Amino acid sequence: MSAPDEHALNREGEGEMAEMEEEEEDEGVEMEDEEADGDGGKKVYVPGIEPLQPGEELEMDRSAYRVYHECQTGAPCLSFDVMKDGDGDGRQQFPLSMLLCAGTQAETALQNRLLVMRMHNLHGTEKENEEEESSDEESDEEEEEEDKKPQLELAMMPHYGGINRVRVTQCGELPLAAVWSDKGQVEIFDLRPQLEAVHSSAAMATFVQQQKEATPLFSFSGHMSEGFAIDWSPKVPGRLVSGDCRKNIHVWEPREGGASWQIDQRPFSSHSQSVEDLQWSPTEATVFASCSVDQSIRIWDIRAPPNSMLSANEAHSSDINVISWNRSEPFLLSGGDDGLLKVWDLRQSNTSIFQPKVWTHLLIQ
Repeated sequence: MSAPDEHALNREGEGEMAEMEEEEEDEGVEMEDEEADGDGGKKVYVPGIEPLQPGEELEMDRSAYRVYHECQTGAPCLSFDVMKDGDGDGRQQFPLSMLLCAGTQAETALQNRLLVMRMHNLHGTEKENEEEESSDEESDEEEEEEDKKPQLELAMMPHYGGINRVRVTQCGELPLAAVWSDKGQVEIFDLRPQLEAVHSSAAMATFVQQQKEATPLFSFSGHMSEGFAIDWSPKVPGRLVSGDCRKNIHVWEPREGGASWQIDQRPFSSHSQSVEDLQWSPTEATVFASCSVDQSIRIWDIRAPPNSMLSANEAHSSDINVISWNRSEPFLLSGGDDGLLKVWDLRQSNTSIFQPKVWTHLLIQ
């Protein structure tokens, strides 16, 4: 954020003073002024603490990021998920690559797409070299910058209806996407054609030529309304849980072969309003958590439906929109419309009333 310099330099030599002394003095004053401007003219912007003043603008400091790239998907995407690419975990050496799956919310139902994106040749963010360079060095640098340009491969599959949420998993050899759409259905898609397309130009040409509306591997219309909550089990391949805006939650059990599911028509129904998010336990195969517009967080065991095992009523003072289960520690993070983030320690609960120790953080608004 830059502020205008309030001090103009206007120095004139007085008396008998050598020209060289005047130049040295002027240079010294200019350096002091530049240092003052560097210290006071730019500062870190913290939302909610100090509003932008007239004439001030936000400037991105690229040196604050190890990696920063952006791309456009055409229509807005309400949800995306990261896919495993098979290149190994914990990679840190540049250039990097990644696979994403996303779903659009276009202006009309027919314009929506289920997207698979492959971003590759992703280099780190480097500080700009402020030193003067020769023309040869500049030419070499231009060639290097050209080689470092990020690349994007995009495979778009037509999907009738806006996509509220998408979650991906690997079930044996099948890369699957679970899609909650605004037409009130949960659909499962096989992403192999799209993955082949983003890794091969020949496969991409074939994919584009055969472009047609996505055909789901499996679909479920038993929710009777649209929803947003959905999650794949990290412990049991193919096991899924989905929740709708009418408060009902259904668990999906994969059948042999992995291309179809058995869904219990008796919903988990202890919530009184819309289910906003679901998370399977990272350690217990039969346990999942849910949060709702009714301001509660509930823990369920699928061996004992239809009522929740533990509950925290009035966990937030407003709608609870999101929960996330820590993969390493027994902590559950929740966020709500009250502007709060809460961390729940699940080890503290030993009664039927879910009242674990909780840390609270107020979000800056």
